[in-house]
Amino acid sequence: MALFLHFGPNTFTDSEWGSGHAPPSVFRPGSLDARQWARTAAAGGFARVVLTAKHHDGFCLWPSAYTDYSVRSSNWRAGRGDVVAELAAAAREYGIGMGVYLSPWDRHDPSYGSTVKYNEYYLGQMTELLTNYGDIQEVWLDGAKGDDKEMEYHFDCWFQLIHQLQPGVMIFSDAGPDTRWIGDEAGVAGSTCWSLFNRSSVTIGHIDEQ
Repeated sequence: MALFLHFGPNTFTDSEWGSGHAPPSVFRPGSLDARQWARTAAAGGFARVVLTAKHHDGFCLWPSAYTDYSVRSSNWRAGRGDVVAELAAAAREYGIGMGVYLSPWDRHDPSYGSTVKYNEYYLGQMTELLTNYGDIQEVWLDGAKGDDKEMEYHFDCWFQLIHQLQPGVMIFSDAGPDTRWIGDEAGVAGSTCWSLFNRSSVTIGHIDEQ
């Protein structure tokens, strides 16, 4: 089991999808204790935690070099905080895996709507997450898009980069490539919605390595 942690400005604005216009000052987790998250996950039998490093509002829970819309611009930890780093360290301490969610839809960054510019921006942020925080077991991304802008997501490039930087990672998206959406947000899958996980190929691969 994986414990999904949906955390960010929305936690403090009581919204599901942030607008991307909330000031960074709304992010004020004065009592944040990532060790408590990891400790609770481990005690509950979860194998890993997955954190929304960036949701649709575009606010980054790490000090990304690609935007000032992040924890760096908040008052939390005097602008020197990094939620991803704190959780990654806590996960290692308690012996569980680490995963990240990076939303393809960004309602804040001005490059969103320009396919080439934004895909480069997204790849840059993904590189930060997959090279600065140790072993990442799972990467979540989805296909959400804004209705007011035309965007093409270069999923194949994203998948290639993710597997290059973290060869052992499992990728979740609407269409795979490793695991995928099972049906709807209520968790209901249609009768023809089959798992793409091929257990026999994994077993064979393990035997070959022996």
